[in-house]
Amino acid sequence: QVQLVESGGGVVQAGESLRVSCSTSISISSVDVVGWYRQAPGAQRELIATIALGEETNYVPSMEGRFTVSKDDDKNTFTLQRIDLKPEDTAAYLCIVIINGAYTWGRGIQVTVTT
Repeated sequence: QVQLVESGGGVVQAGESLRVSCSTSISISSVDVVGWYRQAPGAQRELIATIALGEETNYVPSMEGRFTVSKDDDKNTFTLQRIDLKPEDTAAYLCIVIINGAYTWGRGIQVTVTT
């Protein structure tokens, strides 16, 4: 069973940077897709970006240029970064892996941006 654990969230001030990581219980070097979603209070879950096998990275157009995703196959972790946080970035950030069409979600980690 795949297990995902996010880390790095918390309360940050507007203008600061965000870095959240997802540690996995499996080798991600052969995983079809890893990625990040977020869910703001009262809103639907929204995709930020994915990294497919072969390192192809895809960002949702509204997120491109604002977020950066990367992965480290040796450490079986993948990371989401954002500079210049804004209050509207307040959300739970969730990592996913997709293997043969099956999604596994992390529990999510809360990021709260204050002014």
